[in-house]
Amino acid sequence: MTRPLLLVVDHDLDALARTEAELARRFGADFRVRGESDSAVALHHLELASERRDPVALVLADPWLPGLGGAELLRSVRTLHPDAARALLVPWGAWADGRTAEAILRGMSLGDIDYYVLQPWTSPDELFCRTVSEFVQVWSRTVANRRREVVVVGAARDPRGHAVRTLLTRNGIPHAYLDRGSAEAVDLLRAIEAPRPDDADGPLVIWLAALGGRVLLDPTDVEICQAWGIGTDLSVPRGDGGDGARDEVREVDLLVVGAGPAGLAAAVYGSSEGLSVLCVEEHALGGQAGTSSLIRNYLGFSRGVSGAELAQRGFQQAWVFGARFVLTRRVTAIDRTTDADGTSWFVVTVSDVGDVRARAVLLATGVAYRRLGVPSLEALSGSGVYYGANVSEAHGLAGAHTVIVGGGNSAGQAALHLQRYAADVTVVIRTPDLSATMSRYLIDEIEASPTITVVPNADVVDGTGDGWLSEVVVADRTTGDRRSIPADGLFVMIGAQPHTAWLPDAVARDPWGFLPTGADVREAGAWTLERPPCAHETSVPGLFAVGDVRAGSVKRVASAVGEGSVVVSEVHQYLSLVEAASRSRSPEAQADPHG
Repeated sequence: MTRPLLLVVDHDLDALARTEAELARRFGADFRVRGESDSAVALHHLELASERRDPVALVLADPWLPGLGGAELLRSVRTLHPDAARALLVPWGAWADGRTAEAILRGMSLGDIDYYVLQPWTSPDELFCRTVSEFVQVWSRTVANRRREVVVVGAARDPRGHAVRTLLTRNGIPHAYLDRGSAEAVDLLRAIEAPRPDDADGPLVIWLAALGGRVLLDPTDVEICQAWGIGTDLSVPRGDGGDGARDEVREVDLLVVGAGPAGLAAAVYGSSEGLSVLCVEEHALGGQAGTSSLIRNYLGFSRGVSGAELAQRGFQQAWVFGARFVLTRRVTAIDRTTDADGTSWFVVTVSDVGDVRARAVLLATGVAYRRLGVPSLEALSGSGVYYGANVSEAHGLAGAHTVIVGGGNSAGQAALHLQRYAADVTVVIRTPDLSATMSRYLIDEIEASPTITVVPNADVVDGTGDGWLSEVVVADRTTGDRRSIPADGLFVMIGAQPHTAWLPDAVARDPWGFLPTGADVREAGAWTLERPPCAHETSVPGLFAVGDVRAGSVKRVASAVGEGSVVVSEVHQYLSLVEAASRSRSPEAQADPHG
């Protein structure tokens, strides 16, 4: 197999030589390193690589190349090699040059570049190498090949295959997906002696290459997570001898329901401050944010970060502080009980696992996208119709027609990601434009893209497909006029619907099902104690809510993380009050007038 290409284009021959040498020194064993001083020659090599399907991992270009400028060259790379990272190569101090700064900002706003890279000025230049390594690491996770930690073999357009790819992607499990019946899949299945290797319609096969080559045949989500070592029950290693013995976590200080940004932040801060924390997640890490292909407005990630990567980092951070996670399980009930000594507990029922007692509970369940309610499209759910934006579907829609319903940031991020692979992307919105619902940086990139079309004042009202979506029908909200749009994939990201109907009646909800907290609870007359509720406390003392499920919350990742971190201090405050009340009721305190 041809080694992936790292291409640097710089008309300054001395600078070109330094950059090429630094790339070769650090990456030459695994990548082809090529330097060019002429942008036309570089473009020719990129075109040849595209024709031969040779992989290109990264292209670095001087902004001020004679002829075809750096940004223009990188714009071509976006079409020729959608997975390749693209960056302007600038010298130290270039940010003081208004012309260069403008080129960087304009290139990023138009989506021509991913970021900029500072030229190496010494050897070794670890800052330069670290930046390139980060680009290469992200690129490596986008390349479909059979030599991955986990390989899935299944039908090209299979709802179960889609669900498994979603599960793996959102839980940070690196994998490749091979279409059953393809030469690569047949060779792999024969090599690992999997059942029915030549059956094009056979079961889903998962090869855990990184775990001793174990093979899973049509596994459930629970079996997949368990095989990879992700917790799906309450057992934890005993940790006193390495004999494999395990204990069960049945009592914790704080139980977090939901592992989106808010829940993960609470798990990090709660466990780091000494609380025993158990986090239960029904689907996968990251919540809605976990489906985002690139979040660029989160503090500290100037080049952007995928939702799955951000969630995985939060999960690992919480885990090393001692938080425990149970995934693919659902919390079905919350009740209260009191011990003989007067200690109050929440009793939380987890599906297929049992009851857990918690001193406090945090609801961070987020929201789900609203359903379209169109019978013809609901029948194709998972077969070309998806709720949310699963970035793992993008490769499977190469050269296809895609439609996105929704005008929020998630929809914008999905459109920009899909346009790298799809023939065209149509964004259908109910409003006259995107300005009221989407961040400006996303709007700028969408407006600059020749393959993205925004259809305003419209609804998707119908669709057809024989086992797989083939077209959707869009209706103008003003005139009622209808027209058909070819569609191999429809991604629905409209509205926000909280999943709170399962909560006990004592938990107050607003008319839309969101959970009022703090002053809103008292104002609604749903608070019964003399003390005021904490800012994120629901109508039930000790039951908190943060993130999108909370009434009045700002629907942003940073806001959810902030609420998840702040609420931990309120949990401490609540637990202190409970402990003080418990001491005042103890026989010793009642016998001692000074107690």
